[in-house]
Amino acid sequence: MIKNDREYRYFDLNVMKRAKEEGDKPSFLVEGYASTFEEYTLGENEDYILRERIEPTAFDEADMTDVVFLLDHTGRVYARTKNKTVELSVDDKGLFTRTDLSKTEASRSVYEDIEAGNYDQMSFAFTVAEDRYEEKRAEGEKTIVTRIIDRVKKVYDISAVGFPANPTTNIGIATREAFDGAIESFEAERLKEERAKQEVARQRAIAKIKLLEVEND
Repeated sequence: MIKNDREYRYFDLNVMKRAKEEGDKPSFLVEGYASTFEEYTLGENEDYILRERIEPTAFDEADMTDVVFLLDHTGRVYARTKNKTVELSVDDKGLFTRTDLSKTEASRSVYEDIEAGNYDQMSFAFTVAEDRYEEKRAEGEKTIVTRIIDRVKKVYDISAVGFPANPTTNIGIATREAFDGAIESFEAERLKEERAKQEVARQRAIAKIKLLEVEND
């Protein structure tokens, strides 16, 4: 069940792969990146493109003491960090996961579904401790607003997903409100700058008129 206090991110088709078999015995290991450090687009409207980037140091202080492996972020637990069937590590690319699905009949069944391609993407659920927003203006193009996640507070689960939702609808209520607030702030700043330019132009026009009046006198 999607929870409003958590955020969810989905990654491309090739993020999950079967680990190589060890001899003739299947390993039942699933490896992939639940998160990467590449900037990605969350959505856009008529005026703005909303992007996000997780900083490479964002997981340094994150609580990852009990992360579970689920299907579509719900239902029973198939593996978890507490019993060492889920391993998490951060490398130059992102948050790497290695999950052992050999321990129960149910988890082996999940592995077979992944191997068959029924679940072909990965997602992770988390909360954020610290973030910020940057604006990039491009003349004649949409304005890019990028959310930068500096610190992840907690990782709750990693999930194999069959039907990833629109990432814009799964960034969390607080984050959507923050995006709206950031855009409003950028709009207000832009309006302030435009009014300042207009005032400068008005003052110059007044000064020019006064100069002409003096010359005519």
